[in-house]
Amino acid sequence: MREVLSELMRWWDAGESVGVGTVVATFRSAPRPPGASMLVGPAGEAVGSVSGGCVEGAVYDLGRSVVAEGVPMLHRYGVSDDDAFAVGLTCGGILDVFVEKVDQETFPELGDVAADIDAGRPVAVATVVNHPDPGRIGRRVIVRPGHAGDAGDAKDPGTPGPPRQPVVQGSLGTDRADAAVVDDVRGLLAAGHHQTLTYGPDGERRGEGMRVFVWAFAPPPRMLVFGAIDFAAAVARIGGFLGYHVTVCDARPVFATSSRFPAADEVVVQWPHRYLQAEADAGRVDRRTALCVLTHDPKFDVPLLEVALRLLEVGYVGAMGSRRTHEDRMKRLVEAGLTDAELSRLSSPIGLDLGARTPEETAVSIAAEIVALQWGGHGRRLSALEERIHH
Repeated sequence: MREVLSELMRWWDAGESVGVGTVVATFRSAPRPPGASMLVGPAGEAVGSVSGGCVEGAVYDLGRSVVAEGVPMLHRYGVSDDDAFAVGLTCGGILDVFVEKVDQETFPELGDVAADIDAGRPVAVATVVNHPDPGRIGRRVIVRPGHAGDAGDAKDPGTPGPPRQPVVQGSLGTDRADAAVVDDVRGLLAAGHHQTLTYGPDGERRGEGMRVFVWAFAPPPRMLVFGAIDFAAAVARIGGFLGYHVTVCDARPVFATSSRFPAADEVVVQWPHRYLQAEADAGRVDRRTALCVLTHDPKFDVPLLEVALRLLEVGYVGAMGSRRTHEDRMKRLVEAGLTDAELSRLSSPIGLDLGARTPEETAVSIAAEIVALQWGGHGRRLSALEERIHH
């Protein structure tokens, strides 16, 4: 969608109707991923691609028909002896393409969604692409993450609690369906992944009949790792695995090198507190950002944590160190003027109690705490719980 959004908005702003075909699922060696889109403009223009040329002609014809009739359709394009060189995929793949009419009447929220995408604000669009009730096809919900102060925030930001509630527009037809889909969309939005989800007709988890395609527009969340030590290399690796854009920062150029941290997306040589303040001032730190302070050296840690704990929108602040280091650090932070509320946001010593010893095990412990705080988990064994698994 991103690659055709500017053209779509030009027609949408002008009050025109556009046929939009979107790849919602792929099988085997399909040429384009889910989320790839093609537009059929009001004067017959074709913009974008869903298959690199294999089925564009068929999608184009279907797009014109959908705009004329106003009825969205889901169509599967595959390969067979009869259609491989007609409208099928010669590569042997299979595409599910959802085609709908988009204009100010059918998608009035599109202007706000486009503004969010342009500004880099996370937003997801979940659309019913298949349902036993034809009247439910094409219905959508818009999901945005909540903000600090929303209902559902934990009273103590330093302990696991309920995650912030999302802002939801629209409905898929029933409260049950909305609740199930919005719950899953939040996970996709956190990672910025497009995906088709399958439910029973009313949103039942164990069922089939309703398929919902989710466009999840979000830049990757950031993980800022301070301290160019061996533990930082392991944390950078697991941060990348979880989908974070990872930055390692240290004031010592001899240690802060790309060769020592090949898993990091960037390595910065700068005093940590100055770097963090500059990133915050530039608007590049938000509630999805995780800060891992691993230096356990007060000349680096204390100035850095003074900045970090006063940034209300940061999602996670953890600091490594022994109990003695923690007590000394807290004393210094109190002397620096931090309040009890600000200090309660600090996870120190960092991580969950997994009995970790190696850098890799410690990285798992840190990652587990970040996930638990993000989704309201408790870090206990699932086999010992009776309540629902997903919070």
